[in-house]
Amino acid sequence: MHLCDAPPLFHKNRRVMKLLKMIDAHIHLDHYNDQEIKDIIERDSSLEALLSVSFDLESSKKNKDLAKIYSKVKPAFGFHPEQTPPTEKQMDELFSWIKSHQNDMVAVGEVGLPYYLGKEQKLTTVQRSQYIELLEAFIKLSKELEKPIVLHAVYEDAPIVCDLLERYSVPKAHFHWFKGDSKTILRMTENGYYISVTPDVLYEEEIQQLVQTYPLQQIMVETDGPWPFEGPFTGKMTHPSMMKESIKTISEIKKLSMDEVYHHVFYNTKSFFSI
Repeated sequence: MHLCDAPPLFHKNRRVMKLLKMIDAHIHLDHYNDQEIKDIIERDSSLEALLSVSFDLESSKKNKDLAKIYSKVKPAFGFHPEQTPPTEKQMDELFSWIKSHQNDMVAVGEVGLPYYLGKEQKLTTVQRSQYIELLEAFIKLSKELEKPIVLHAVYEDAPIVCDLLERYSVPKAHFHWFKGDSKTILRMTENGYYISVTPDVLYEEEIQQLVQTYPLQQIMVETDGPWPFEGPFTGKMTHPSMMKESIKTISEIKKLSMDEVYHHVFYNTKSFFSI
């Protein structure tokens, strides 16, 4: 569904209520326990879907199983970069499994480059090249399977990722919880890449400035749960209901009505992931 296919924003109350639906564009649902997952799925009727990204092969398998139990769960299969890279055997097994289950996923992800791990461990040039090669393989897989790709790529890693995306002409790239310089932000917007905003938009000036700059037509909302948040969310389990506060803050930054922001982020996500 494209944005232009979305129903009018203001007609009957019934339609306005429909536009207040939400989709969590990035959550690690498999990292919650069974009771928490049930609560996340069932507690908030405004939640239409969750994009549950994967950490590795076992995580991918669990997300696939969760999608069979809960229709709201839309899984993405991949390998999170903030960990030791897989061996060649593990990578072959993961890629083979993903290809054989491509119809069970909506995207490749979460994949990217290990920015925070690199800061902690000061990766060697050889180690860094391993992560770049792995990411390139995932980008080629995304292109081959014609699936969107969900990216962990912030600050100085983002231009490297943009280079790879441009090299393979990947049309659908989602930079989750993005942070970066103005030059990279402009490059991403011009390439049609999407970003998603977490609940830290309520208290992080850097994210607020990003929202101010980035086109609303290319913004989604996420939780990245179970990652915990600060400010008004301190001590609380990360839950998709927090996105309501994110949308409220986005509407204030963009000087638009909440209904309009709900409308855009919902249909942006629905269209991007073809769900």
